[in-house]
Amino acid sequence: MTLPNRFRRTLAALAALALALPAGAPRAQEWPTRPIRWIVPYLPGTAPDMTVRAMAEALTEILKQPLVVENKAGAGGNIGAQQAARAPADGHTWVYSATPMAINMRMYKNPGFDVMADFAHVSRIVTSDVLVVVSADSGMRTLKDLLERLKKDPGKLNFGSGGVGTPAHLGAELLLNAAGAQAVHVPFKGAVDSINAVAGRQIDFTLTIFQVGLAQVRSGRLVALAVTGPTRNPQLPGVPTLAEAGLPGVSLVSFGGVSLPAGASPAIVRQVNDSIRQALERPAVRARLEALGSTISAGTPEQYAADIRAEIVLTERMMKLAKLEAQ
Repeated sequence: MTLPNRFRRTLAALAALALALPAGAPRAQEWPTRPIRWIVPYLPGTAPDMTVRAMAEALTEILKQPLVVENKAGAGGNIGAQQAARAPADGHTWVYSATPMAINMRMYKNPGFDVMADFAHVSRIVTSDVLVVVSADSGMRTLKDLLERLKKDPGKLNFGSGGVGTPAHLGAELLLNAAGAQAVHVPFKGAVDSINAVAGRQIDFTLTIFQVGLAQVRSGRLVALAVTGPTRNPQLPGVPTLAEAGLPGVSLVSFGGVSLPAGASPAIVRQVNDSIRQALERPAVRARLEALGSTISAGTPEQYAADIRAEIVLTERMMKLAKLEAQ
């Protein structure tokens, strides 16, 4: 039987496409084939955890497979990152790759992974402001109050963070350096523990990602003295920036996004990037993230990789200013 010319051309094109694909190359339509594991290297209730859970339902609908969130906290986020780096590069394991993964390249002598070599970076999801907070019972109501106490009693006040080398730790050290003040660092297992310690007056102050501290500020347990971003946050419009509060030259904004184990195919990276963008276009998802005080900030894989490289460079500068050595 002789096939019409148009059919022969179609078959020839399909055969050429098949030959062009490397043996075993993953095809986008074959993914995902099972539930996706999204590792969050931090405790439940932290900013990354809340961000991921705000996205999970929409992504499950978009990808037609369950998206299972797994909290793998410890070592400043290193434990979860290590597990993600060792996972198969088939697109069924994601990691929430926030600012600490870049910071840890310099804060730890041996973090157990290389943030640039061991991951395919897919997309930023949000950026987040940081709040300087104290207990409502502390008697402090402005950043000036805190700075005056720090200078009156050098080294006697203490501050908390979710661990050595976390954004809260480095940010506080940078703030203290800019203010010419001293305080003792008290690391906790996670950011939630740190702000609870401030509310309970076990420590004097902390820097917290906006999402984590917002509820306690609104409830009256904590007082926000300043926001560390370049502008005021619309969720707390009465809280001044550091510059407005009398400490110019310090600006800290955290980011978070999605990365896959290195070796993930470009086709899968594109699909994950597309799914993130689709989820962020949904009004319900945007509303949940913005209610947390986040700024939605998707981008290309190339842009996200550049963000992480830039954060490593910034970390080096902050460590020098704060006179911190790798742990």
